[in-house]
Parts: sequence; C-alpha cells; structure tokens
Amino acid sequence: QVQLVESGGGSVQAGGSLRLSCAVSGTTIKHESICMGWFRQVPGKEREAVAAIYTGGPNTYYADSVKGRCTISQDNAKNTVTLQMNRLKPEDTAIYYCAAGWTYGDRCLSRNQYIHWGQGTQVTVSS
Repeated sequence: QVQLVESGGGSVQAGGSLRLSCAVSGTTIKHESICMGWFRQVPGKEREAVAAIYTGGPNTYYADSVKGRCTISQDNAKNTVTLQMNRLKPEDTAIYYCAAGWTYGDRCLSRNQYIHWGQGTQVTVSS
C-alpha cells in the first residue's frame, strides 16, 4: 500500500521560500517509473497541478504559474520528493498535496492520472 506524507508547509511573507517534502512508503521511487506530483487546492476551486517529476528520467514538469519559481526533485536515498518554492506570492496560498501516478510525459500534470494522495499541507503566503 503506497502512502504519502507531506511536510514543510507553513506561513511566509510574499517573496519568501518554503520547501515541501513528500515521504513515500510502500514503493521505492528509484525502482519505479512513475510520476510524483505536487498539486494544490483552495476552497471552491479545483485541485490544480503545480509540478511533477517522472522518476524514470527524471523529467520534470511545471505549471506556467510556478515556472522559474519552483523546483521539484527526488531523493532516492530518502525515498522522498521535494518541492522548493521561491518568490512566493499570496496567490500561492493553498493546501498542497503530494500524489503518485503510474503514468508518464505531459500526463504527469493531469490530476486524474494519480491514484495515491497524501493528506495535504497548508501553505499560506501573506502580502
């Protein structure tokens, strides 16, 4: 059973940085060719993709809204996936979710390709 646990959320002022981590258990990402994604959701809106990494590459994918500000990476030794977020904006405020999906390519940014989700971690950016 794949389990994902996010950490690293919090409150920060605009322009600041946060580093989110996703601890993966039940599978070993270096042995899989899967997409590990970060998504976010605010109340009343659909969950949207932020960034994803295809562990078989690794290849990375980013939503236009975060390109140049975020970096997704995998740590095979720790079996984790990390999202480094810089120059944060108030509109980045959301609950951030880690997800795992057995897919590849541009589909790594498609929410419906993912079958395992974490519980989420809150990110709040104040102006």
